[in-house]
Amino acid sequence: MEKFILAIDQGTTGTTALVIDRQLRVRGRATVDFPQHFPRPGWVEHDPEEIWFSVQQAVRRALQSGHIKPGALAGIGITNQRETTLLWERSSGRPVANAIVWQCRRSAGICEEFKNRGLEERFRQKTGLLLDPYFSGTKLTWLLRDRPELHRRALEGELAFGTIDTFLVWRLTGGASHVTDVSNASRTLMMDLESLSWDEELMELLEVPGALLPAIVPSSSPYGQTRGLEFLPDGIAVSGMAGDQQAALFGQACFSAGEAKCTYGTGAFLLENTGEEIVRSQNGLLTTVAWQLGGRTSYALEGSAFIAGAAVQWLRDGLGVIPAASDIEALAASVPDSGGVIFVPALTGLGAPHWRSEARGTISGITRGTTAAHLARATLEGIALQICDLAGAMGEDRGQPMVLLKVDGGAAHNNLLMQLQSDLSGLTVVRPSMVETTALGAAMLAGLGCGFWDDVAALSAAWSEERRFLPQMAAEKRSELLDSWHRAVLKA
Repeated sequence: MEKFILAIDQGTTGTTALVIDRQLRVRGRATVDFPQHFPRPGWVEHDPEEIWFSVQQAVRRALQSGHIKPGALAGIGITNQRETTLLWERSSGRPVANAIVWQCRRSAGICEEFKNRGLEERFRQKTGLLLDPYFSGTKLTWLLRDRPELHRRALEGELAFGTIDTFLVWRLTGGASHVTDVSNASRTLMMDLESLSWDEELMELLEVPGALLPAIVPSSSPYGQTRGLEFLPDGIAVSGMAGDQQAALFGQACFSAGEAKCTYGTGAFLLENTGEEIVRSQNGLLTTVAWQLGGRTSYALEGSAFIAGAAVQWLRDGLGVIPAASDIEALAASVPDSGGVIFVPALTGLGAPHWRSEARGTISGITRGTTAAHLARATLEGIALQICDLAGAMGEDRGQPMVLLKVDGGAAHNNLLMQLQSDLSGLTVVRPSMVETTALGAAMLAGLGCGFWDDVAALSAAWSEERRFLPQMAAEKRSELLDSWHRAVLKA
């Protein structure tokens, strides 16, 4: 019987399941959406049971779409929205509260409290992260403070903490495995980057009992087997997991130091593999674990732009400039340049390397000759220029410039955006044949963990590119645009 790997990509608004064969081809696919809950302004929650239902449905439909029997699965890989935080009962597996989503800002006051106590640098040195509500640790602190009975139950060992990867492994293995991989653990504000273990000092500061926490495990390893599920047979190895951006880096076959990828979604995430070296950023980037594989740990630098595809959605929904997001490419390509218009898409502030939450979007250089096409092109340029800033910061931190960038995500299908990215950054931009690289990375890690593939060389041989974009813009023109962009960013 032909064997396959199942990848579960558990995202912020839906769950995608892919069935992958040995040649990295997709043989079955399904996506099931689920709701977000907004109990107060700035608060974002998920119902963990709705997430679990979406996982079951996506897996069932993916197998059906490929006419694949569940018994043909050799292993399961998981990738997930990284910092979303939840607690459940060890005895029953039932959640005791809604999950607090990575987007949720409710723990901002706790972050400010720690900053006022002079603790920001301590967290940054140990974890590579900034003190921000984005990360899991302060969300957990908020939950335990808000509901003291949960803190009591946590001390008594009745509760389990996890990010979504941990929750799914628990459910898939019938409660037998309470684990998280190093990439997800590195996003909690509680794991020491060097020792790859929970840091007792940080746990004490965050008021988190050790009895809550899962074991930290490699990104590719047998964590347990399916047990007691209605939609999958017992005995399938759960053998790979990584946070979504790290999984995309792996799915892009960025196995060596210096290799980088950018995922263009609602926002954009640029990660560069730094190998076994922990590079501590001097330019506002995050230092994180990429993965642990075969006893070796790979680290990464990460930078995020809060707004990427969301800027195109704003042109469509907010301004009515385009009827559909896909129409922006033809409209922007109808003019040779933006006519001097610069759009800084700081619609929700500026992320790395600027970290200015108070910044707001600006459109400058408008004249009577400005058209919707110029604004559309300036929007694509604004997305690309944010990535240029991130790539430049990474080059400074590593002491050597980036030369090649692999791309994925929905907006990576936009040929004009990819050409602009190459032109404005001076980088060779490579788009893979398989752009669902997040799920692909989870499948690759799981396949290595259960022996489906022998080594990363086999994966490199199967990975393929669809197109590459080479810089075509004159250096003088590039320099002028970058200068105009940086002046505009200062005014945002």
